[in-house]
Order: sequence, then structure tokens, then C-alpha cells
Amino acid sequence: MEGPAGQEAIVTPWTVEGDVDYDKLIKHFGCQAIDERVLDRIERLTGTKPHHFLRRGIFFSHRDLNLILDAYEKGEPFYLYTGRGPSSESMHIGHLIPFMFTKWLQNTFQVPLVIQLTDDEKFFFKDVTLEEIDKMTTENLKDIIAFGFDPNLTFIFRDFEYVGKMYRIVARIEKAYTASQVRGCFGFKMEDNCGRWMFPAIQAAPSFSAAFPHIFPLGKGNVFCMIPQAIDQDPYFRLTRDVAPRMGFLKPAVIHSKFFPGLSGSKGKMSSSTGAAVFLTDTPKMIKDKISKHAFSGGGADKKEQLLLGANTNVDIPVQWLRFFLEDDEELKRLQKDYMLGRIMTGDVKKVLIQTLTNIVTTHQEARKRVTDADAELFTAVRLMGPAKEAAESK
Repeated sequence: MEGPAGQEAIVTPWTVEGDVDYDKLIKHFGCQAIDERVLDRIERLTGTKPHHFLRRGIFFSHRDLNLILDAYEKGEPFYLYTGRGPSSESMHIGHLIPFMFTKWLQNTFQVPLVIQLTDDEKFFFKDVTLEEIDKMTTENLKDIIAFGFDPNLTFIFRDFEYVGKMYRIVARIEKAYTASQVRGCFGFKMEDNCGRWMFPAIQAAPSFSAAFPHIFPLGKGNVFCMIPQAIDQDPYFRLTRDVAPRMGFLKPAVIHSKFFPGLSGSKGKMSSSTGAAVFLTDTPKMIKDKISKHAFSGGGADKKEQLLLGANTNVDIPVQWLRFFLEDDEELKRLQKDYMLGRIMTGDVKKVLIQTLTNIVTTHQEARKRVTDADAELFTAVRLMGPAKEAAESK
């Protein structure tokens, strides 16, 4: 698909490049936009103001979110599913987005959550050893626990450890997928390793509640699943939704986020492989240096030009990042207006961003220090949770 300037935008689960037109993506992928009616319904049903990611259109499209809200309104259960593909020993701030939002969803709806750590995917798609993947996965696991998910409602699993327990589901999905479908959806080539062709079924399996009998008792019917994800992951679950009905499962609902841009500009998304990424292990000085030196500015070339013409906030990275992380709507609105009108300089906006990110990162670091090996064992233990625990206790 093409971006607004005619540049070809590449959006796949592994590559995001170019200017992404999200309205075109909605049409291209056949999704539905999240509009004010959806936000009003969420607030009415939960009594909670929608997360600023929803209010600002950061999570902007969905598939069957209305069915999830229908189920919640009827008192029927659903669960959340998200994941992480370990790619570095430290997550960067772009990785915060799905977990911050998922935590809000869990707190708001009080539902079970499963988090898949796709250590196998990284082995199939990256030139890394199993030992390197194990180390990255262990560190990322503790990063995720530090977000503060409810241990009574959260199950985190590594594919290498749990896939055997859901392999019957994986096998059924693999049999339902054809090689032609997988190639058409993901663009795999005959020289790609077999693991790549198989992996979509492994990522699909957690979207069916039967994969987790310790959470959802077998024989009690299907449970709806909702998946918060960046829109580049949508191909996985388009294919899953296609085969779900003939397997006797409910189609998973998905809710899509926009990409978090890199420091150097808005094209594509932030990557762990870039030296200018801001990591959750960075010190306040490192954050300040990276923002000050590398954040692309939409402001004037000098003070005179900024006072005269103001800033283009649509391309200004500090403003774009503040849309993700500055929670106060009025403060953000005021800052954008003053910047556009030339009342404040680029340095003023960067200063706000530096302080905002420093607070978020240092808060996470403090929480991360408190995560123990026992916490990791608790969250990854296959244990009775949610409806299964309630059913066992009622006997």
C-alpha cells in the first residue's frame, strides 16, 4: 500500500517502513475505526474514562470489539491475549504501549490475561542462538511483570515451555491452514525454514480459550478473546479468524494501535536495533542526551523562524511521543497550540518530553528491581486461575 506522499509503505509483522496512512490501512485490512460511539459505550459500561490511547486515536481500529462489549454487558466472560517477541535484553519505550494499554484493560474489565513470549519465533526469524534467546526472554519476562499485572489473573508463558500443553490446538490450526494461505498472508518463500511456516499456528493458538484448561474449564464452552496489538500483527489473526468457525471456536477480537515512531522521524516504527532508541534501562542522562541530540524537530530552523512560523507538530517527534505518554489532555493541547503558534521553542517541548519519559522509565526501573525469581515462577506457573479456579472452589 502507498503512504500519503506516494511512497510505498511496507507493513508486515517483521517490517514497517515508509509513511503509513492509517485510514488506508483500515480499508486495506478490512477493519473498523474506533469512533466516539465506541468510546462512549466503554465509558458507560465500565464507569471509567477511556484510556488516553483510545481518546487520542492511538488504538484506532478493531475487529469485533462490539462483540466483546456485548459479552461484558451480558456478564459473559472474555480474556485478553498479548505477547512479546524477545529481541533485546532490555525493552525500549515503544514496547510500553501494548502493555500499558493491556494493564488498563485488565484493571478496567477485571478479566484474565495471557501473555505469550515467542522465544521460538525469534529462533526461526533471527540469527541468534537458543542460549541468547533464553537470556533475553528471562529479562523481558521480568520487565513485563514490573508493569504490575494482577498475578491472580495473569499467566505468562514461553512457547518453548508451554507449547506442548496447547499442541493439540496448534495441530488443529496447522491442519486448517494451507501452505498457500500461509504464503499468501506472510510472503514466505520456499527457501525459508519450516519453523517460519509453522509459527503462525503457534501464535494463533492462545486466541482460543481451549489452549488454557487451567484458566477456562474444558467442556464449559468457548470464551471470547480480545487481542491488543500493533496493526502490523494483524495478518496473524486475519488468518486465525478465517479458520476459527470451522474449528468450532470463536473468532478472536482484535484492537489495533498505531506505530510508535523512532527518534529520527515518523516513518516506520522504533526498533531495538537502533542506537537512538530509548530503553527501559536508560539513565536520566541517557534519556536527556538521546532526546536532545536525536529527536527530529518540526520546529523552526532557528528562534526567529520558530517565532514567525511556529512548528509542524505532525512531524515533530517530541510532540508525537508526548501524545503517547503525556496523560493530561489539557496540558498536551496547550503545549501543541503554543508550539504551533511559535510561543515556545523546540527546547521547551523536549524538556517536557525528557521529564515525562524520565518519570516513566525510572518508575518502571524501581518496579523492576522489586521483581524476584519467585515472582517470575508465580506468573509462569500453570495454575488454576479465573473461571477454572472459581469452578474448583465452588465444588
